[in-house]
Amino acid sequence: MAWPAAVALLALVVACGGRGATPAPAAAPPPSSQAARAAGGAAGAGGLTPATDARLRIVILGDSLTAGLGLPSLDLAYPARLQQLVSAAGYHYEVVNAGVSGDTTAGGLSRLDWVLEGHVRILVVALGGNDGLRGIPVSDMEHNLAAIIQTAQQRGIQVLLAGMEAPPNYGPVYTRQFHQAFRDLARRYHVAFLPFLLQGVAGIARLNQADGIHPTAQGAQMVADNVWQVLKPLLAREQRAGVR
Repeated sequence: MAWPAAVALLALVVACGGRGATPAPAAAPPPSSQAARAAGGAAGAGGLTPATDARLRIVILGDSLTAGLGLPSLDLAYPARLQQLVSAAGYHYEVVNAGVSGDTTAGGLSRLDWVLEGHVRILVVALGGNDGLRGIPVSDMEHNLAAIIQTAQQRGIQVLLAGMEAPPNYGPVYTRQFHQAFRDLARRYHVAFLPFLLQGVAGIARLNQADGIHPTAQGAQMVADNVWQVLKPLLAREQRAGVR
């Protein structure tokens, strides 16, 4: 599934990095400053939501789509909505928002070690949008995602990989390779797979903010629902294995 044609125009401003944003640095700030920024008010600054208790964690490693760019509160971003779904189903896990606006797969890999600190049981990898918008070689993106998945698996952490789509302005070969990379990775590493994070949201005006790519609160709820459909079986597997 390709992004709507309108997304090609948004590539000019690297939309997943924010309106008019410059490329993100290779590494994110340390966890303490990330948490402080995340707690500072409006959503979208990016950073690791501070862990609040000793629950097992589900970490969502992502970009501005995860960070909730443009939403008035972090409580409206899809990780917070996912927390509500997890809790309502009776699972005692904390969903940690590790979204950083402008992040690429390289940036996510560079901050992975401290993102995975603590009692992390499931890692949701929701990166790649900025790689596609910037035309980063698919082989580079795939290498970074593979390293993220392997690192998590070596620590006994289950992985849920969320696919993204590249805008059409880099040509059909690039968009096909980009699309296929996520599927190849999911198959190679036997991880849970959500084919498109923004399924049912991308290209629908009423579900997106004025930039046409970052979800509104209603759109964020739909993204949370998308992730939840794939996350539920992972949590059920954890429960059967005796993890609480």
